[in-house]
Amino acid sequence: MNSPIRRLAVVVFLMFASLLVSTTWIQFVQVDDLREKPANRRTLLSTYSRDRGPILVEGTPVAQSEPTDNQFRRLRTYPQPELYAHVTGYFSFIYGAGGGLERTMNAELSGTSDILFYRRLVDLLTGTEPRGAAVETTIDPQIQEAADRALGDRRGAVVALDPRTGAILAMVSHPSYDPNRLSSHQLGSVQDAWVELNEDPGRPLVNRAIAGDLYPPGSVFKLVVAAAALESGRYSPDTVLEAPLRYTLPGTSTQLPNFGGASCGPGDQATLFDSVRVSCNTSFAWLANQLGADALDAQAQAFGFGEELSIPMDVTPSRYPDDPDEPQTALTGIGQHDVRVTPLQVAMISAAIANGGEIMRPFLVQTVRDQDLDPISRTEPEVLGRAVSPATAEQLSEMMVAVVERGSGQAAALPGVTVAGKTGTAEFGSSGAAHAWFTGFAPAEDPRIAVAVLVESASDDWTGETGGVVAAPIARAVLEAGADR
Repeated sequence: MNSPIRRLAVVVFLMFASLLVSTTWIQFVQVDDLREKPANRRTLLSTYSRDRGPILVEGTPVAQSEPTDNQFRRLRTYPQPELYAHVTGYFSFIYGAGGGLERTMNAELSGTSDILFYRRLVDLLTGTEPRGAAVETTIDPQIQEAADRALGDRRGAVVALDPRTGAILAMVSHPSYDPNRLSSHQLGSVQDAWVELNEDPGRPLVNRAIAGDLYPPGSVFKLVVAAAALESGRYSPDTVLEAPLRYTLPGTSTQLPNFGGASCGPGDQATLFDSVRVSCNTSFAWLANQLGADALDAQAQAFGFGEELSIPMDVTPSRYPDDPDEPQTALTGIGQHDVRVTPLQVAMISAAIANGGEIMRPFLVQTVRDQDLDPISRTEPEVLGRAVSPATAEQLSEMMVAVVERGSGQAAALPGVTVAGKTGTAEFGSSGAAHAWFTGFAPAEDPRIAVAVLVESASDDWTGETGGVVAAPIARAVLEAGADR
């Protein structure tokens, strides 16, 4: 073989070798990356056309897949879209699974979860088309509807829990959105809806109940401060606290007034019991500094602050500020400065008090079932920790009952049902705007439901929309729907 032929043979050999290596690399090394590429239409069609399992509320689908006669084969639909949008999330050909259980339970719903391995094996052997699992939620439809209706067109969130188990009975966030607009097969319309939803200043895609920007809790945080005081052993409900008309923050000339300039008790004093009942700012600012930031932080953590929770959607951890100075500590006593919470966390505070001081891990998924409706997995109630002693929980419960019966939360009262509650009005920013809060549980003697209501300030010009005026009536409707569960 002469030299030119040898060189040609080497070139041809190298070309074949390169082709073999590149093909092997693509088929074996890069296969997972290529499969997951958003632009891989074949994979998208295969995933989207799979018989995706339903999301259920008391056996009724709130997300389901329906057969179609186009290339997508199936359409994901949401029969009660805005009512359950932040529970279900969306499943889109363009944008994938997002926003709620569609994302966090995607493996189960799509049938790719490891817990469905044997079912997939049976399907393979029998030639049956694989189907996803059904996800049963803990949502109570009557309570969910009551929360949605009562919140109305206000921005905010409502969370209701079963204090005995941690099951989430309602989770509403307003404004809501229609997931059908993102699951549509009209892809141009889907893109338009995506842009519109993401540019909406009301941020409808954000689940305000568990995520997004955290909120100052205002006076609902006084429950944590009162708990810390009682747990310290230095205070009882009858302990007399300093309660001046104005409290001067330590080391400053800044004066903190009571709401409306009202007196909390005779002689600039009030008991701890009455301080909770009338939501006295000055006594709680004074009490916060007596207890100290470390004690307040520890008590907040006992209620779940800082906990990395998954319901299974990730919950943004609530927080007590790091190393506040004395004036800042005083402000944390009324839920201001840098105390930040989710509505779920506030509901957990009430739920722990209702449950004798024991706090249960919140959860949204009750059962996962295969295509034959046989249970694959079930969530069992789990104790997250002990927030306070049973004795402290009972004392706090009595204070919260007084708030509703003859204090700042009377708008939450129900005929024939003893309601325990706490109002809150949380200022934010520099304009004087304030969010309205209410949290509580019922019936107080045998709690079946705990609730937190947040109503965002309607405008930067706050017009007196306190927790007792705005949030308490919403809580009343929710508690009424769930008190006889």
